Amino acid sequence: MRIGELSERTDIAPRLLRYYEDQGLIRVGRLANGYRDYDERLVDQVVHIRGLLDAGLPTRIIRQILPCLEDPSDIHFADATPEIIGTLEQQRDRMSRRIELLTRNRDAMTGYLDSLRGCMRG
Repeated sequence: MRIGELSERTDIAPRLLRYYEDQGLIRVGRLANGYRDYDERLVDQVVHIRGLLDAGLPTRIIRQILPCLEDPSDIHFADATPEIIGTLEQQRDRMSRRIELLTRNRDAMTGYLDSLRGCMRG
């Protein structure tokens, strides 16, 4: 598929898709005419990458954990250092705190909506 289609399906700007390619986060094939050819599997991968970036992970860490998203048996430990492990643990804990906050906010919003609906009925 072309970059425009991938962009539309993932809601990621073409500029960011090119950035992901430059950072080694996605691998893109080329057609005989030199145009990029985005594989169908990249749709899910790009969504995962965006989520990890939104969670605050740097691209160097994302590049290392991407194999876990596709096939956990394809994990490579050659680059694992105590620093990387520590960074991953910190990011995991940060994500857990964010999930807890988002869950509380969602539950509060649900309660507020329920109250609003109750007022509208009465």
